[in-house]
Amino acid sequence: MFWSKLLNRRFLLFTLLLLVKGSLVMYVVFDIGFSWETLVTELPFIWIVFCCIELIARKRKMLYYLLSDLLITLLYFTVVIYYKYYGVIVTYHALHQADKVTKVGESTYSLLDPYYLLFFIDIVILGAVHFWPKRKAASEPSFAPHWRPRPTRRMALYAMIAASIALCVFNIWPNRASMNENKQAEDMGILNYEVYTLLSDSTEKQDVVPMQDITQAKIDGLKGFREPASPKYFGAAKGKNLIILQMESFQDFLIGLKINGQEVTPNLNKLVQETFHYDRFYTMAGQGTTSDAEYVVNTSLYVPHHEAATDKYVEKALPSLPKLMHANGYDTATFHTNEVHFWNRSELYKSIGWDRYYDQKFYGDEDHIAFGSSDEILYAKTIPELQRMDRADKPFYAQVISMSAHHPYKIPESKYKMTLPENMEDTLVGNYIHAQNYADYALGAFIQDLKNTGLWDDSVILMYGDHQGLPIYSLSGDEKDMLKDMLGHEYGYPDMFRIPLIMHVPGLTYGAAQHDVGGQIDILPTVANLLGVSTANQIHFGEDLLNQSSNLLPMRHFLPTGSFITDESIFVPGKEYQDGTNFPLPGETETTPATDAQYERSLQLLNLADSFVSQLPNKDGSPNE
Repeated sequence: MFWSKLLNRRFLLFTLLLLVKGSLVMYVVFDIGFSWETLVTELPFIWIVFCCIELIARKRKMLYYLLSDLLITLLYFTVVIYYKYYGVIVTYHALHQADKVTKVGESTYSLLDPYYLLFFIDIVILGAVHFWPKRKAASEPSFAPHWRPRPTRRMALYAMIAASIALCVFNIWPNRASMNENKQAEDMGILNYEVYTLLSDSTEKQDVVPMQDITQAKIDGLKGFREPASPKYFGAAKGKNLIILQMESFQDFLIGLKINGQEVTPNLNKLVQETFHYDRFYTMAGQGTTSDAEYVVNTSLYVPHHEAATDKYVEKALPSLPKLMHANGYDTATFHTNEVHFWNRSELYKSIGWDRYYDQKFYGDEDHIAFGSSDEILYAKTIPELQRMDRADKPFYAQVISMSAHHPYKIPESKYKMTLPENMEDTLVGNYIHAQNYADYALGAFIQDLKNTGLWDDSVILMYGDHQGLPIYSLSGDEKDMLKDMLGHEYGYPDMFRIPLIMHVPGLTYGAAQHDVGGQIDILPTVANLLGVSTANQIHFGEDLLNQSSNLLPMRHFLPTGSFITDESIFVPGKEYQDGTNFPLPGETETTPATDAQYERSLQLLNLADSFVSQLPNKDGSPNE
């Protein structure tokens, strides 16, 4: 009798259940929990769905309520999990990544807290009660023998739909101009925001800048960069090989870090004393993470908005570093132990013009860590190939991509090279330290092999992190305290996005660490200058770090639209520029607030890059549509 009465009041029951879930999501993501604001933003959409069920469904209404509950719950659940890693609200764009969830299962599962499973407990219980044979007859409402509600009830449902639609519009309309997607979702409501992004993307037209108006002079002017008449170090390594190493999830705070007197990265600690080390260098990857870092470094273009470059841009004939080096007599190749089709790299590599690639077919699955052979195998099998390329009659450009220190950093204990305090073991921070300590160990052997074979003295060698390893949103309170103890300050955006750039140039002497601000987008023009290769005929949005005194780095995806990095801070907008926040970079005690002009210039740079790529011809030679 109890269950029959409860199920017959399904409209109220499912409203309360979804409000509880919506409040939990608002608490996890926005730290606001249940409030009248949650009622006003989430309730109208839920009622539209339920009123439509009451009006349209002839029978099996309970089934439709359960399905609606399941779909909305899946959306809420996805929002929480996505936010825990990316720090932004998931939208339909992420459906492109759905096939990758199974391939990075351990990484995804590590973001789950056990209580998240409570999202689905009501569906399991109510579904079992409803479909249990003895209860099935009782689950149908005794007061509704006919499927059509009475006229007065129909009018009430229509009125509820009209009022709910009006509230949805009221929540969406005033907040649609906000640049900050997280603020939009908070003010509109999660469900309204998802509908808004779907509709706005289908109706909104990009403000495409004509190709003839996209010039290097315009880009440099927006960035505040002036090309010197005689650039320093131009051609300092002319004719040398180029080796670029992309280090998985590596953040700069690890360099010089000691735990109980043990160096986390002893090999890199030694290396930065004899190379250029840029310690205020930032990742510019987006939704495509590692593959996006490859894209940015090799094209000097910004990642697309809320999509991986490998999903959106790979059909284009992209100007790139491999093509530039090939045109200047270089052989080019990229090395990665993962399968080439993951992240659609097979198409990316065609678009940016690698002469060839080495993937899992070459490396096998020996000493498996993460998604393929370990870093030790990567480096050991890559060295002979680099030697073979070096013996040829022309120089080479090789990019080597490490992978063992991949989230969630579960390396075999046999790979542990240091002992951590007991309270750090089996935490995300502790696992990260172990994984990066092992990655440094493998890297040390690679560096020694480069020196033993003579490649070190005959090559420009760059090393950089691909993206952040410890997202703030994934950390527990205890883990944040661990980082505070290690760093001596609260762990924040300036730490999370800061990666190293380490640059070895044969014949050059090195001084102290370089404090000039830079990003992955600056690597292409920097190495081109060193190798004496002109970029005069290639649009690029980075600047030569060896010949700049100021920088402006627009950020995407991991931070809201309108965020950017200056020489002093990371700026994150609120609903608009005026209510944004400046986060000082390391070493800055008093900062000059970011300006409205920098904000507008950042948005212009992103639009120029989007416009440029959208008008490029397709890589198969067909004209751009």
